[in-house]
Amino acid sequence: MCCWFLLLVAMLPTLILYTPEARFGATLAMQCVVVAHAGTALTRVLTDTSVRLVALGFWVFAYVWLGLAPLAMLATDTYPLEYRTGDSTAFAAAALTELGLLAYSGGTALATRSATRRSLVLEPLLSRRLTPWPVLLLCGLSLVLAVIVLPQQEGGLQAFFTSRQALRQSGAEAEDPVRALQVWAVAVPAFWALVALVHLPRRPAGDRLLRGVRWMLLPALLALNVIVNNPISRPRFWAGTVLLVLLFSWRRFSSPRAFRIAAAALTIGVLFVFPYSDYFRYDEREVVEVLSLTEQFSTAMDYDAFQQMQTGIDYVKDNGFSPSAALGPVLFMVPRAIWPDKPQTTGIAFAEYAGYDFHNLSAPLWIETYLWGGGPCVVAAFCLLGLAGRRMDDLRERMRGGHSTLAALLVPAVAFYQLVLLRGSLMAIVGPLLLLLVVPLFITTRPVARSSPSRSPARPPARAGHAPIPGHRRHS
Repeated sequence: MCCWFLLLVAMLPTLILYTPEARFGATLAMQCVVVAHAGTALTRVLTDTSVRLVALGFWVFAYVWLGLAPLAMLATDTYPLEYRTGDSTAFAAAALTELGLLAYSGGTALATRSATRRSLVLEPLLSRRLTPWPVLLLCGLSLVLAVIVLPQQEGGLQAFFTSRQALRQSGAEAEDPVRALQVWAVAVPAFWALVALVHLPRRPAGDRLLRGVRWMLLPALLALNVIVNNPISRPRFWAGTVLLVLLFSWRRFSSPRAFRIAAAALTIGVLFVFPYSDYFRYDEREVVEVLSLTEQFSTAMDYDAFQQMQTGIDYVKDNGFSPSAALGPVLFMVPRAIWPDKPQTTGIAFAEYAGYDFHNLSAPLWIETYLWGGGPCVVAAFCLLGLAGRRMDDLRERMRGGHSTLAALLVPAVAFYQLVLLRGSLMAIVGPLLLLLVVPLFITTRPVARSSPSRSPARPPARAGHAPIPGHRRHS
């Protein structure tokens, strides 16, 4: 714990601040508070004696995208985008970030205090188990959708192995929402079909037919996922989610020790490898140039979150709050022809306000909720997020012995796709997020309640306090 604390809270921020052009002031001091808060919380997750996947995803994003990256921007007065704000707006953005982190920590503490209470929604949901025939049906449906949808893309399958630019030009990205949704409708079911097929429980008596069908479908689904979920043509956050769910749902990574090792590798990878993982974004690839952390954080478009928050605060000053914007993600499927006043995607609205010609920008959840109604909305949203995240982590830990439960599969997916949710915009990602959450419900069923056997009079009653916890193994 001491080593992680020194690295995350002392060494890395000091390396960023140790620049000749560092500008110290109230804003930079507030940002140091954010870095210390996020770094301390991430240290606790990386050294915890339990597996906390949802907390890992949240604090990695908070520490890197809204902690170190803004620290580098404020210290050097260098930003990846052209729009500039005053010191008061920058201070407000840093304070808004810390407000969200405090609310999230408060929600986590509230969930910890009420850990003994039964969750009426999450516990029955996450205790659902995979069932063979719905899983096989999803596998078949994924392959049929692939045969129908993929040949319609301009450039064919080759576009999926060229670059994100080539796939965008084929109409499968955000410029054509219909085709983009078609590709997601293949990618998400294909991902869940592969994960479910790998984790489908074997029947005690054996089933040759099921085993044979499984081995027939597995190569086809692997090939399909290589096509539609590869890191060359798909967004890095989504491709990373696919790979990390396959990794962290593996039973070898269900122990706290294995989790700590994998989480440490993930954190280091996000810090030092992620900035160079966009090599395949464009057709014409430039030579990879290794930059310092300060240069990378203050110049790369991947870290526009803090600057977009500043833009959003100025946007609210000029236009006021927009409570109706909260309806956009909820009613995202309603076409604009029916709803002419449908809210604009927040990242696009901020880009137009700042005068940018390009609109593919983020809108972190902090500024999204602030746009809806100010600080109270931020506090409410992040408190609920912390409460739900801690409950999910606790339930997955309690059900650790069941590798075919929804907890073992859905919690890692939510934990790592959470980075996309936090980065925003909500309206841009709510479609894939809905697919990610809904598809597993159709391939799982509620566990059969087992009637407790009558206790034999010859056996003494179990002593209080020594009953095994469900989902945990007893060790001799």
